[in-house]
Amino acid sequence: MNSLERTLALQAWLGRLFPAEKWQLEPASADASFRRYFRINLADRGESRIVMDAPPQQEDCRPFIQVAALLRQAGLNAPAVLAQDLEQGFLLLTDLGTTSYLAALQQDDAGADTLFRDATDALIAWQLASRPGVLPPYDAALLRRELDLFPDWYLARHLGLAPPQQQRQLLERMFALILASNLAQPAVYVHRDYMPRNLMLSEPNPGILDFQDAVYGPVSYDLASLVRDAFISWEEERALDWIVRYWDKARRAGLPVGADFGDFYRDLEWMGLQRHLKVLGIFTRIKHRDHKPGYVEDAPRFVGYIRAVAARYNALAPLAHLFDEIENRQAAQGGIFP
Repeated sequence: MNSLERTLALQAWLGRLFPAEKWQLEPASADASFRRYFRINLADRGESRIVMDAPPQQEDCRPFIQVAALLRQAGLNAPAVLAQDLEQGFLLLTDLGTTSYLAALQQDDAGADTLFRDATDALIAWQLASRPGVLPPYDAALLRRELDLFPDWYLARHLGLAPPQQQRQLLERMFALILASNLAQPAVYVHRDYMPRNLMLSEPNPGILDFQDAVYGPVSYDLASLVRDAFISWEEERALDWIVRYWDKARRAGLPVGADFGDFYRDLEWMGLQRHLKVLGIFTRIKHRDHKPGYVEDAPRFVGYIRAVAARYNALAPLAHLFDEIENRQAAQGGIFP
């Protein structure tokens, strides 16, 4: 079924849900996956709802429904599922508003401290609700599959580089070190994309979106996603202040973040490194496989994150050297890195 056919099927489904009401459908947001989101304006009520269109061949709505319930049970502002048609892949959701954290921060970052305070408070509440065995584990196999996106898509497909044997062995050693650090962390619920683009200015604040890939894994992952974002960067001192404030609140709340901030910060940096390498692969896969080129424009931001972390830890020096070699090779070939 093509997009036009799905739109017609979606309109027919909404017609059955609202047979006696006037409504209008408009795009609500873009998505990196196969999902589409629309806003349905209900004229008679003066209200709006969000409609998710998730083609069943590519997407499964059930994790979204499960995690939405977990978030709401934790007292957080996630969309309520008002109606569902799993066979067609349609969900009707409450509307959390039109302004994301990212849009608000890009317009004026003066209120960033307040927004990040609310975001970290919500994150702590989410983590405190954690129970093992409820969400899929963020285990070694999944973490490694994500890391493999970097050589497969960023190096090979995007840059056209086939690393020689020595570089492949170096990557294997770096991946092993990163995974060992990640897996040594205590496990909690992990949103897995907890960043300003997926947080909405709402009441209560924030509204939380895009959580269907949630897992049970390393405690520092979501904070790393929040403060080292894909689409907006912060001065190191400001991000460090947010990290300290989270760590202090989380420790007092009884979360397993450790008594030594230096240890927690190292864990966060190495967890962020796994995410940064993965996202370089994801963004380039979105470009080359899914024909959505916009995301890869933010690849240099992640290269910067990786370089900064690799430069701070002696054990990661070979990774920094690898990026130097890639950049030098691209320059010699007249290419632009990345």
